[in-house]
Amino acid sequence: MTPIFAIAGKLSREYLLPPSGGPRLDSPGGNLLYALGGLAVWDASVALISRVNQAYPREWLEDLNERGFDTQGIYFDPESNQADLRTFIAYTDVNERSSTNAVSHFARRQMTFPKSLLGYHPQDGTVKDLREIDPLSPAARFVPKTYRDIAYVHLCPFDFTSQSQMVNLLKGGSNQTVSLDPAPGYMKPAFWRELRVVLSGLTAFLPSEEEMRSLFWGESNDLWEMAQRISEYGPEIIIIKRGAIGQLLYISSEKKRYEIPAYPARLVDPTGAGDAFCGGFLAGLQRTNDPLMAALHGNVSASLKIEGTGPFSPLDGMPGLADARLHALKEMAREI
Repeated sequence: MTPIFAIAGKLSREYLLPPSGGPRLDSPGGNLLYALGGLAVWDASVALISRVNQAYPREWLEDLNERGFDTQGIYFDPESNQADLRTFIAYTDVNERSSTNAVSHFARRQMTFPKSLLGYHPQDGTVKDLREIDPLSPAARFVPKTYRDIAYVHLCPFDFTSQSQMVNLLKGGSNQTVSLDPAPGYMKPAFWRELRVVLSGLTAFLPSEEEMRSLFWGESNDLWEMAQRISEYGPEIIIIKRGAIGQLLYISSEKKRYEIPAYPARLVDPTGAGDAFCGGFLAGLQRTNDPLMAALHGNVSASLKIEGTGPFSPLDGMPGLADARLHALKEMAREI
């Protein structure tokens, strides 16, 4: 049976020093899994699209299969064997995120530096040429034909060329819903012309506040004005993710604006909260066909994610917890 949803994103071998609790060393990570964890709070009928090399443990793939996800779209690419699947994330005493100076972060916590992280260099997120392709980004040419008619698709952040090719492949017709979370490297005024072409194939655009401000640098300070500008090029729904503050939702056809506060949750680890939001949003849109309710679903998924560590921590909550939070959040959203 064809899955209801598809998510395209990156997989990694994650080394994580969260704000509290023990480390996660060489564990399954990547924005694909964090978005999946947020979606799976509501529905598990998900096809996964990614690209890895031989360094990716096969047992991690088996675990995804055992959880009931469709992994046919995870392509083992022999040509990407030189690419580094490792990612490193640490949080400082004031909860600031860092992906550099891994040795000093382990030393500060009086922990032994793992040998398996030797030689690691963080990826440079600076984009100079939009045509540059990350060898570990999902590639449109490897997407199974059976996935191409899936009605609800989310694209996690990865390089611009691969994302735009994926939009062209999956945007389909009027029955298809495509949401996209942009990569921060290309959210710059210099790339606005190219970005507009991709926006025309989207139903929903889900950037962070920092990414939006970077895109409109020197042009506007008004987030609502930015959302309205984006909507002129195609997306019906624009959601600006604002971390601990919550989200701004702009619905183009109705010219409606909503301010949604973050559900008050106990912070354990914020890693992947934005991705979990996007997964929950897509599930909510399929369930309700209502952009506001979809955003509330995403908000709940993010709240569950920050209360635990690892991509699937949102699934550890008590039965009924997500629905209870959804009900509470309905009263908190405010039309502007």
